[in-house]
Amino acid sequence: QLVYPYDFRLTEKEKTSICYLSFPDSYSGGLGDTQFSFRLRQSGGQRSTHYEDDGEYNREAPLTLQRESAHYFGYVYFRQVKDSSMKRGYFQKSLVLVSRLPYVNLFQSLLQLIAPEYFDKLEPCLEAVCNEIDQWPPPVPGQTLNLPVMGVVIQVRIPSRVDKPGSSPVKQFNQENLLPAPLVLPSIHELDLFRCFQPVLIHVQMLWELMLLGEPIVVMAPSPTVSSEMVLALTSCLAPLRYCCDYRPYFTIHDSEFKEYTTRTQAPPNIVVGVTNPFFIKTLQHWPHILRVGELRMSGDLPKQVKVKKLAKLKTLDTKPGIYTSYKTFLHKDKTLIKRLLKGIQRKRPSEVQSALLRRHLLELTQSFIIPLEHYIASLMPLQRAITPWKNPPQIRPFRQEDFMKTLEHAGPQLTCVLKGDWLGLYRRFFKSPNFDGWYRQRHKEMTQKLEALHLEAICEANIVAWMKDKSEVEIVDLVLKLREKLVRARCQHLPVKEETLQRVGLYIETIIGSLPEDLQTVLHHH
Repeated sequence: QLVYPYDFRLTEKEKTSICYLSFPDSYSGGLGDTQFSFRLRQSGGQRSTHYEDDGEYNREAPLTLQRESAHYFGYVYFRQVKDSSMKRGYFQKSLVLVSRLPYVNLFQSLLQLIAPEYFDKLEPCLEAVCNEIDQWPPPVPGQTLNLPVMGVVIQVRIPSRVDKPGSSPVKQFNQENLLPAPLVLPSIHELDLFRCFQPVLIHVQMLWELMLLGEPIVVMAPSPTVSSEMVLALTSCLAPLRYCCDYRPYFTIHDSEFKEYTTRTQAPPNIVVGVTNPFFIKTLQHWPHILRVGELRMSGDLPKQVKVKKLAKLKTLDTKPGIYTSYKTFLHKDKTLIKRLLKGIQRKRPSEVQSALLRRHLLELTQSFIIPLEHYIASLMPLQRAITPWKNPPQIRPFRQEDFMKTLEHAGPQLTCVLKGDWLGLYRRFFKSPNFDGWYRQRHKEMTQKLEALHLEAICEANIVAWMKDKSEVEIVDLVLKLREKLVRARCQHLPVKEETLQRVGLYIETIIGSLPEDLQTVLHHH
């Protein structure tokens, strides 16, 4: 019905997809308001984003919170109330916020403020809200922002890549005598993991392995809320490792990728997809892992835990909750986590304390797995003394899986993790997953940039005048062009180099040009 601001361009295909994804697609007798989220593949080429500083934000934000370039997130507030004046006897409407940022808590809190007003006052309300949002500062990693909207100030801290993993954000920020007191969000994106994983707490480790390996998983849930929360909880459980596969917190049969995902002619894609329509049980029963969950009810005791069942037991339509898979975990089960969570339930600990426990457990698991990889890849970096100013920097040595495996005997996960099991098998399988590929590319890029930076510093330390003594004009001109190219690259790629280093290299270039005959100087200054 309405897109605001008006100049936001969506293709027809995107509009149609957003419409389907904004409503529960299976009959929900539930009246009232529900919130959920979805993720949508952008169609129709790259559009310039509103922010030209994407690069800067993405360099400083944690890998898990980068601005997406090929997908949109949709955050939905859906209202369904009885209304006899409507043809169907119901009023049904959704307000959807579309963003490239995965800030689920911030945007859902924002919708809780805006949507009820919008259903009441319609377009003028959106116009007022958009005017306020236009005044918000851009998200800068590491900063705490005060965001005024509709008489409330939302206060959030934007996480940064240099935050220590697992450190909880500061609960109370400087209040700056804000009146009314701000609505402080403890996190911009972290879900209540304990609540999301309620029915599968005893299987968290198996789910962590499936996510680490990028296995295809279907989450079948009774509502888009449960489906989107479970999918987002799953994709967040590898942090700080980035989950590099595709994921759809909520997916309907009208989706343009429906055929692609349900085809039986090829293996299911590496994706976690959340669905609510019972029809999917039939169309996706060839997928290797299906997690069927019921309504999430927070109760005083450990909720009923689902069982792991054979895929053949997947009955159409009246499927019981369970994890339908033939997957055998590589690591043995960790009983201590469940014991701790149970103790928390008995002592009536608040959900956020239980979530913190769960998150720390997953973080330690991920770190135990990733630290040996980090150590090994760091050893592939050339020695600093091999970096000389007048030669191209040496190459990073190739990653050899077998060499890595040999390092595990004396420096494997067993140093930091009590879990026994087939760690080697887990690594071998991980090497075939998109998550390994994504991790390796990211590290390789960072190391290449570090090498470039070290090379520039070596050039700075060098004695250029001495080097030039016995060189021909051709060699000197060649050096000027190479140094210039290096400077441009350092600035474009924002290499980790001190500004003074770049300035000194700039001065060097001027000095060298100054020593050449005038006709050459003119050519080089114009070049």
